Amino acid sequence: MPPILKLDDIHLSFGGTPLLAGAGLQVEPGDRICLVGRNGSGKSTLLKIAAGLVEAQSGEIFRQPSATIRYLEQAPDFSGYATVEAYVAAGLAPGDEHYRADYMMEHLGISPSADPRKLSGGEARRAALARVLAPEPDILLLDEPTNHLDLTTIEWLEEELAGTRSAMVLISHDRRFLENVSTATVWLDRGIARRMDRGFAHFEEWRDKVLEEEEAEQHKLARQIVREEHWLRYGVTARRKRNMRRLGDLHDMRARHRAHQGPQGTVNATVSDVRESGKLVIEAENITKSFGDRDIVKPFSLRVSRGDRIGLVGPNGAGKTTLLKMLTGQLAPDSGWVRLGVNLEIAVIDQKREELDPDDTLAHYLTDGRGDTLLVNGEQRHVAGYMKDFLFQPEQARTPIRNLSGGERARLMLARILARPANVLILDEPTNDLDIETLDLLQEIVAGFAGSVILVSHDRDFLDRTVTSTIAPANPLSPDGEWLEYAGGYSDMMAQRKGAAAEARAAEKKEKQAAREKAAPEPAKAKGKLSYKQKFALENLPKEMAKIEADIARLEERMADPQFFARDPDGFSKAAKVLERERATLAAKEEEWLELEMLREELEG
Repeated sequence: MPPILKLDDIHLSFGGTPLLAGAGLQVEPGDRICLVGRNGSGKSTLLKIAAGLVEAQSGEIFRQPSATIRYLEQAPDFSGYATVEAYVAAGLAPGDEHYRADYMMEHLGISPSADPRKLSGGEARRAALARVLAPEPDILLLDEPTNHLDLTTIEWLEEELAGTRSAMVLISHDRRFLENVSTATVWLDRGIARRMDRGFAHFEEWRDKVLEEEEAEQHKLARQIVREEHWLRYGVTARRKRNMRRLGDLHDMRARHRAHQGPQGTVNATVSDVRESGKLVIEAENITKSFGDRDIVKPFSLRVSRGDRIGLVGPNGAGKTTLLKMLTGQLAPDSGWVRLGVNLEIAVIDQKREELDPDDTLAHYLTDGRGDTLLVNGEQRHVAGYMKDFLFQPEQARTPIRNLSGGERARLMLARILARPANVLILDEPTNDLDIETLDLLQEIVAGFAGSVILVSHDRDFLDRTVTSTIAPANPLSPDGEWLEYAGGYSDMMAQRKGAAAEARAAEKKEKQAAREKAAPEPAKAKGKLSYKQKFALENLPKEMAKIEADIARLEERMADPQFFARDPDGFSKAAKVLERERATLAAKEEEWLELEMLREELEG
């Protein structure tokens, strides 16, 4: 099958530093490609070249003339659009149906009449998604589509992408999202793109194997250079022409060995030691919070002990950040009380990165303007050396923060927070913009942290790997201020919710059965023997009831999906009506069978 998009031997440099050095990308109809690589490796740039927004310095680019392409950028530009509807509709091509724009805005929960300049981060991302998804293009290029989205929307997006006919190339830091969506992986590393025709779930094993083979090849080359140098010094003199050829080969090998650029290192960091907090870290008793007539937190109690790692999840606007601020004493509850433990040293990563001054330099931010050194774990470190632990170059020390990418800003905040002694970590969306390798390190830090952690995250994999309990709205589809705590991570929480729903359905069924039996009418008087029609009904009613019960179980399981209503309200309503009708039919058949069975028993004895 011919490609509909092909980039071949793409080169691009910034300030003399090569970013792309022969990278390639090929997209065929139906492809689901995840583009992965370290922060700063050029993923977004390669996607912009594919979209025609950035021009490569050299290389070949082919786009099928009839193919339509839509590109989701990290920071959408709303200038020139008075409403969200106007912005979304501008993404439609001539001939596209406008109902698709309405459908996307409705399912993504954004108001068509809203002013796009006043949207929150999550609303802006949903508007941008509606614009690129509505036309159903031949190729979707998605740069961090899950950033600022809540879990409900992420799971809806997974289903929407699974059903689209569009080929896709996507960049994301969300492991679970990549595993669920991708069927092929392109790894951009040191300017070169390698492809594996398997989804992201197999990426890390493949990457490690490639790097091991590369290291073995470099070791082999180094040993070959040593052997050739020994031959030139001490070998038997051969014909001059042959000697000159071997000398040339040796020079080539040396050049290749010197020019080899190894993979980018990993962040080297640990949390600075500090004295232990008390065993009790936070205690909250019946705390509440309302804004106007809306309940954000109904009476909620929690006890956080040293070593607990608690995750907060829920839809955007449910009140996660409000609850977090109350638990940490930054916001007073309307009623109830919060008590903080003793010896607390709290470190915070804020979701909006508001702590970062764009005019500040990296060195000034890390040292608080106190010269060129900082104290880490009781040891004086030069800021340039400490920066290298977080993969910054010494020459970046005087670089303004405004010049950093989103991933580099996240890494800079991580460097600062880990330099300060802390026994309580408060992390509000800490995974945004982190590459996979830095995310791995953050997971290790959080999972192995001796103190306490409270974090807000929409990253399901990160939650499963780090937290010991999860706090979520009792009603995830329409949060009403009631919060519940579940043991374990996100997957554990979902399993407990499904179990509770199943138990509730079983109890309801048992209660109705008991009520039916209690209210069952007196059996018909015996007439000597059952009629043929009664015998036939008695034999076949159990089969009919079993079939109806199976249909009811399937409907109940479908309606227990928390995303069903958000995804398809009309379908949910129809399913509810069918379920009600099926339950009524089952009840009637059960009563008929019970009457016949009692009649049979009376006639027989």
